[in-house]
Formats: sequence, C-alpha cells, structure tokens
Amino acid sequence: MLREIWLVFRRDLTISMRIPAWIFIGIMQPVLYLVLFGPLMERIVANTPGFPPGNGWTILTPALIVQMALFGMFAGFGILADLQNGVLERLRVTPVRRTALLLGKVANYALQLLIQALIMLVLALVAFDLSAPFGGVLLALVIVLLMGITLASCGYAMALILKSQEAFIPLLNTILMPILLLSGILIPITTGLAPKWLYTISQINPFRHVVDADRAAFRGDFSMDALFTGSVILAVMAILAVWWGARTFQRENA
Repeated sequence: MLREIWLVFRRDLTISMRIPAWIFIGIMQPVLYLVLFGPLMERIVANTPGFPPGNGWTILTPALIVQMALFGMFAGFGILADLQNGVLERLRVTPVRRTALLLGKVANYALQLLIQALIMLVLALVAFDLSAPFGGVLLALVIVLLMGITLASCGYAMALILKSQEAFIPLLNTILMPILLLSGILIPITTGLAPKWLYTISQINPFRHVVDADRAAFRGDFSMDALFTGSVILAVMAILAVWWGARTFQRENA
C-alpha cells in the first residue's frame, strides 16, 4: 500500500512541479488579506473588546492558513481533469488499490498546502509583528494539514460523484461560503462581538472550533480548554472524510 501511495504521490507531484506558479497563485488571496486587512485588524483588536488574546497578527495569520486548508475542496478539480482526460480509465486497469489513489493525491495536496502555509508564516514573521512560539507553530501546522487532508478528501469524493465541473463549482460555493463566514476567520465570532443568534449558529459550525484551536496553538495556549474541542472534532472529521473519499474511489472506479 505504501509503495502504491508513493507512486501516485510522485506522479501527481511531478505534474504539479511542471507549473509551480500554481502554489503562489493559490496563496495570493490569503496574502492580500494579510497585507491589506492585517493592519486594520491591529487597530480593531486594540480598540474593540471581545477578541481572543493576542495581537492582530496572532489572530489573523493562523486563521488565514486555515482558510487555505478550507479551499482544499478545490482539489477535486484535479480528479475531474483526470476523468475527462482518460487518466482514471488507465489507472483502473493497474493493480493500484483505489484507496492508494486517494491517499497519494491527498498527500500531494497536503505537501502543497504545507509549502503555502510556510510562505505565509515567513511573510508574517518577517514583514509584520507576528510572534508565536515554535511549538505552537508546529502544532498549528499539524492542525492545518489534517484539515487540508479532510477537505481534499471531501473534494475528491464530491467530484467523483458529480463528474461535472458545471455542477461542482456551484456546490463548492454553496458549501464553502457559509463555512468560511461562520468560522470567524477574518473576525472572530465571540460573545463579546456577535449577537446571540449569530454566535449560536457559529457554534454549530465544526470548522469554527478548529480555527479556535489553531489560534490557541499560535499564541502558545496548550490547555485542554483551548485545544480539546477543536482537536477532537478535526480528528473525527479527518477519519470520516478519508473513509468517505476511499469508499467513493472504490465505488466510482470499480
């Protein structure tokens, strides 16, 4: 299984490396948020009660990295391209396990996400007033990678089920927009800032708790209260997403 995952990963990585500019294209939106919205966040945090601990960069930077992981669903476009180009048809006749196909592709996406997250971190550390403990940054990256694996697995599964870019694009927009807004990525949704109805709805959004855990790791808060809920939710989502993705690969590529 590991060798099969490696072969699929290497094949997808080779294709990705032919156009490395996509790594920077994918990071452009979070970088613009960091550069253009970050200075505003500093002022907002300094003058508005109800924000979580830390300065504006400690609050915004980990959330923007999580945002990149949220867009992991767009990885499904890669499998749609393979489907349209006949690549999946050729892979079906090989002895590679269908689960290995998924995990190899997800591993390639996770590597790209890690590179993008590191670029964001370096930019925030060098150009802005970001200060975070090394252990907290490592934990935050682990959280982001698990989230990227979760969303990429879901993206591959949905793309294989739909088999249509025309249907896939509006579905992603419908799913990701409320998730993004209710996660508190740009402005944390807390009891001190949000009306009660909005805070209640955001609590139902599982990704909101992952964002909170990532922010806690960034500021060096490793307490059970800060990390437990988000970590458990993320672990459950990751297991279910990989299971769903692997099952879909087995069923749709039988």
